[in-house]
Amino acid sequence: MTLDEVLYKVFLFWYACGIILLSFDWIPPWLEWANAMFLVLAGLLGVIFFIKKFNWQYGLLISSVIFSSSFLIEYLGSAYSILFGQYGYTEKFAPNLFGVPIAIGFAWLMVMGTSHVLAKKIVPHGGLLYAIVGGCIAVVIDLIIDPVSYKVKQYWLWEETGVYYGIPFSNFVGWFLVAFVLHLFLLFILKWKKDTNQNIRWEKRMVLLFALMIGMFILLGLLGKLWLASSLTALLASFILLLALRRREET
Repeated sequence: MTLDEVLYKVFLFWYACGIILLSFDWIPPWLEWANAMFLVLAGLLGVIFFIKKFNWQYGLLISSVIFSSSFLIEYLGSAYSILFGQYGYTEKFAPNLFGVPIAIGFAWLMVMGTSHVLAKKIVPHGGLLYAIVGGCIAVVIDLIIDPVSYKVKQYWLWEETGVYYGIPFSNFVGWFLVAFVLHLFLLFILKWKKDTNQNIRWEKRMVLLFALMIGMFILLGLLGKLWLASSLTALLASFILLLALRRREET
């Protein structure tokens, strides 16, 4: 069994254990580190997808740019209130580097891997519309991640406020802009490396990863009585998946 297959199966096992522990509220405080490791595993699946999709050189380049740029932006956001608003990370999502959890960079790898596949299915010819759709999908993911991380887990604290669970609107604008620019970067790469490697297996796994991540955070939202975030995200995520499936059948 190859390393990528082992990693994929480890993620699924970790996910299944997490669902059971979350459902019965069996996660003790000393096991909170498992949440960060879960995002790290999800991000590594994103890295494997980019490698499978493009090749080692381009895959590692894409992954490095996504990780480093998103981590830098998160640092500037938390330290200088740039783009997202005024917020700060707590120690509950450690380990942190320069005040930013390492897992954040891996979370963005997951977001970009899944949103890329779904956006390409919805807008198969690429272009600016692909980047816009990709940015919107990233925002849908954040509609559940941010309230859960802020209200339920307290991984970060907002110093500003907003109508959506006290989260400022600038945060969602920031998520869209970051994802939009990163999708434009992927478009640039595609001009140099033609999208000829149709790795259907890992594309399906990215779609599944999107559904699994959304599902877990919706579960956390329901357990934390975040009814609006859970229902809204479930509705929009279902629409994205149905639209992607429909467009695939049309093509």
